[in-house]
Amino acid sequence: MHTKELIKRVEQLVIPICEQTGVELWDVEFEKEGGQYVLTIMIDKDGGIDIEHCETVSKAIDPMLDATEFQSMPEYTLCVSSAGLERKLKKKSHFEKFIGFDVEVRLYKPIDGVKTVYGVLKDYKDSYITLDVDNKINIYEMRDIALVKLIVKF
Repeated sequence: MHTKELIKRVEQLVIPICEQTGVELWDVEFEKEGGQYVLTIMIDKDGGIDIEHCETVSKAIDPMLDATEFQSMPEYTLCVSSAGLERKLKKKSHFEKFIGFDVEVRLYKPIDGVKTVYGVLKDYKDSYITLDVDNKINIYEMRDIALVKLIVKF
């Protein structure tokens, strides 16, 4: 099973679990970290996530991942966690939820000599985002963006 297919299948399995638990599925990642694969399921909830939420989702999804459809996966560690304060924004719903918030945008290659931009997310469309960078409006095409994540200022 390819990584994108794996992520999609895990999302299909974990969404009902999240709904029953009263949390939202934020994201699923399957990445190699330090020579070992990690399947990370990130969850969110207004008011925050605690260890019990993570444990409930983990215990429910773990036996499902033992099904034959996942036997071709390399050995991995399952991690269920909060999406975090400085979470990645990937989906339309993520961007829409955080319009007006500070973000960091990393570009694949520099635009006007800059590869990382910090600003306030002003708008999101499927093909671009709009940022207010020091009171100047910048528009970036999604195909040029490697990463968008929230920034928390204290």
